[in-house]
Amino acid sequence: MNYIALLRGINVGGHKKVKMADLRDLFENLGFDNVKTYIQSGNVVFESENSDIGILEHRVSNAILDHFGFEVPVIIIEGIEVKRIVDNNPFNDAEDIQANKVYFVLLKRRPTQEALDVLSSLHFENEQLVATTACVYLKCDLGAGKAKCNNNLIEDRLKVAATSRNHRTMLKLLELLAD
Repeated sequence: MNYIALLRGINVGGHKKVKMADLRDLFENLGFDNVKTYIQSGNVVFESENSDIGILEHRVSNAILDHFGFEVPVIIIEGIEVKRIVDNNPFNDAEDIQANKVYFVLLKRRPTQEALDVLSSLHFENEQLVATTACVYLKCDLGAGKAKCNNNLIEDRLKVAATSRNHRTMLKLLELLAD
């Protein structure tokens, strides 16, 4: 099965530094096949015969702690699910995508419907969101760096670990899956 592993909070502001070559080696040493990394933010495409995402996340998290000496949230998503998430993006205006205004906040597990409803009721100037059980789609007219509806707020409101990627990164990950 094809998977994408998304690590949250590595190589940000000089903290939790991880070289992608080292991360690729770590995944290969765990027995995963066709391991590819993309940019420095912790994106790994790989194959595994194991279909239990919880076990995969646990193995990767423990290996990162053992090898690098720190914990990072690890979210693993089946390749077919990533394609579905990208295909269902409600913010598909080409100009917005080109201007890097479209983001995907990928969730580690399904939040409660009540939490989704609360998040969906929030409104921020220059921002739009569509919350689903797998992803919170964001359109940030002023860019993610100035967004009030950010990854931390979403995690807080949904009580679920999450990590954000822009549209370009999501397309590149799908491309790597197809290779």
